[in-house]
Amino acid sequence: MRILGIETSCDETAAAVVEDGRQILSSVVASQLETHGKYGGVVPELASREHLRAIVPVVRTALEQAQTTLDQVAAIAVTEGPGLVGSLLVGITYAKSLCFVRGLPLIGVNHIEGHIHAVLLEAGDKIEFPALALVVSGGHTHLYEVREGFEYRLLGKTRDDAAGEAYDKVAKLLGFPYPGGPIVDRLAPYGNPDAVKFTLARMKGNPLDFSFSGLKTAVLRWTEHRDVAGEIAARRALQQPELEDWLAATPQATLDLLASFQKTVIEELLRRLAASADETGARSLIVSGGVASNAGLRAAANNASLPGPVFFPKPSLSTDNAAMIAAAAFHKLARKAFADFTLRADANLTLA
Repeated sequence: MRILGIETSCDETAAAVVEDGRQILSSVVASQLETHGKYGGVVPELASREHLRAIVPVVRTALEQAQTTLDQVAAIAVTEGPGLVGSLLVGITYAKSLCFVRGLPLIGVNHIEGHIHAVLLEAGDKIEFPALALVVSGGHTHLYEVREGFEYRLLGKTRDDAAGEAYDKVAKLLGFPYPGGPIVDRLAPYGNPDAVKFTLARMKGNPLDFSFSGLKTAVLRWTEHRDVAGEIAARRALQQPELEDWLAATPQATLDLLASFQKTVIEELLRRLAASADETGARSLIVSGGVASNAGLRAAANNASLPGPVFFPKPSLSTDNAAMIAAAAFHKLARKAFADFTLRADANLTLA
């Protein structure tokens, strides 16, 4: 049972063919980093235009690499939300067109559920239910209880910035290019994580909710009290820098700040993950989304005293991809939970 997955929720045009919900036959991703990097973040209108250019060759390449034709596909799965409306529309419209012409079933997939299934692609047999899923990326910081049969209960979410968004905004404040999160992760080991004391957010109402805007503001105040203009200008002038170039252009005080920032974000994520595990009796813990690629988070989770094994997807499945969308559609295909041609892009689609 082969499913063609299509993912266009933000700034990556992706297509993949997955067999029986587990075996990735192909996974193709066209990045838009070069387009958006000069603006310091994703520009929605530019993203949708780039999807229009890329969607046909990306899907064609995915089918070719999988040595699969549309006649051999059981269904087409597409991200219906959440995400950027213009970007989502490109993928949904193209998926509808293929399904209409070929008479194939159409399956709408929640992007967040896709991230959860990115872990199940590799570790499905090891996951015991109930499980906890922390989906953490540039657009999402959500914590779910996952029950047998893929039923979801939202336990907590960010009230402002997502964790990955906070990483990118802090990096931008300090003169690092977009996306800044991976750069912060690479530089953090060279700083003292206890050098800068950040105040942790105290949540009224749901204690499992997250907040990262205060951290971003604290970094802004840190820069305002120091003469960092020179080092910021030096970093912005770097051409295709390597790690050694970043280190040479970043004073120790700034490295200490980055290390302290990363430590605080990771502690906030893992503290709520542990509290949720105790509350729900979860037997497995899942961490997925773009920030799951963060080496500091992976190391801390593996070394933490958490009440259950922690599973991460490999880095290529952590960031947005279509293999996870096809995988999440497999159990919907088994139930014949198909969408019709009224399927619409939903920028604020919820999972539970």
